Amino acid sequence: MEKISIIVPVYNSEKYLNKCINNLIKQTLTDIEIIIINDGSVDNSDKIIRSYKDKRIKYLNKKNEGIAVTRNKGIKKATGKYITFVDSDDYIDITFCEKMFNKAEKEKCDIVICDYYNINNHSKNIIKLNSFKNSNLKNNPEMINLINLGPCNKIYSSRLLKENKIIFPENTKYEDAPFVCECLVKAKNIGKIDEPLSYFNIHEGSQTTTRDEKIFDIFKVADLIKSILNNNVPKPIINYFLISLLINYLVQSRYIKINEIRNEFINSSYNYLDQNILKWKNNIYFKKINIFKVLVIKNKFLLKIYCNIYSLFI
Repeated sequence: MEKISIIVPVYNSEKYLNKCINNLIKQTLTDIEIIIINDGSVDNSDKIIRSYKDKRIKYLNKKNEGIAVTRNKGIKKATGKYITFVDSDDYIDITFCEKMFNKAEKEKCDIVICDYYNINNHSKNIIKLNSFKNSNLKNNPEMINLINLGPCNKIYSSRLLKENKIIFPENTKYEDAPFVCECLVKAKNIGKIDEPLSYFNIHEGSQTTTRDEKIFDIFKVADLIKSILNNNVPKPIINYFLISLLINYLVQSRYIKINEIRNEFINSSYNYLDQNILKWKNNIYFKKINIFKVLVIKNKFLLKIYCNIYSLFI
């Protein structure tokens, strides 16, 4: 059994793929398997992947089915003691596997999380998550608001995923958040390394900057998260979590280029918050962000003006 299985979904990533794969095969922990799944790319991704002869690479070339289906196929194929995910336009530090594995083994962690870099237009910004001592959501439910919802700066024990049958929800966008939440709920011991070991490329066409009519899936995802967290996390903490999630997507609606879709999403978001979270505008969340942002977010009219103006420049 390998120590870590690295699952890499690929879709039209020719510009970034060499950097991604090169840093995987250079990992200082060599006892790994690299599961690369090409999800129907129409660029040179297939050719680039086939150019690598490393025996640790297990390659599957399939029709386009979406990232959730692709990652789930990777989970089924994985044989490592731990599993991690790396998107093909991102990369990890060559010490990622060694440091994360050693932490998990030494401290018997089901999940280990690390800080990360956001790379945007050749600038590199460290994203430092809040530090915490090893714990779980039962003993420290506030952890749910300290951990980012992306799956890729983490390793998970295979036992955690497979015994609990945790997979990415398919046929919906933003499938990362329910997956990570379910993992956090089921984990008995969650640890963190206070060091940035993952690198996320923020570029045109990336998940972070692409907002279209699929943004409405966030309401389905919010309902999924509520059902996962109910009976595991106190309601005030769930409410804080949902507010921060939806406010994030409200602000990101500025990336939606079609005015009608953007305004409909803003209206739907306020309706969701009003119907699901009593007195949401008085939540403690708003005491932790700057006053200008608070004023804009609490006023639907101002938010629409801000997003409409921003959209003129993208």
